[in-house]
Amino acid sequence: MDPVVDYFEVGSPDPEAARTFYGALFDWTFGEPSPAGYQMVNGDKGGLWNTTSLGGTSWAIFYVQVDDVQAAIARAESLGAGVALPFVDNGAIEFAHLLDPHGNRFGVWHAKQPA
Repeated sequence: MDPVVDYFEVGSPDPEAARTFYGALFDWTFGEPSPAGYQMVNGDKGGLWNTTSLGGTSWAIFYVQVDDVQAAIARAESLGAGVALPFVDNGAIEFAHLLDPHGNRFGVWHAKQPA
């Protein structure tokens, strides 16, 4: 698989304000929040994550789809990246948030095959 940027995410401790801002600016629509506080944006184009349970941090990141998330984490670390959000397997996808050597946050992800 070619590593392609194909998803974005906004993390906010105030998702209502984020919805108001981005909805007015870009006419984005938002789905209902999941139990983890995650809302899809414009169907499946992106996400809005309520970060209050994660320390209330804010971010806006892009995601690159990769074949192997753990291998991408290891490769990124060998090139000087840090890990902002360690490997997560939520059943449907695997992902992680990384920090490039300049501190810019980005994500890598992989869709899992249905069982």
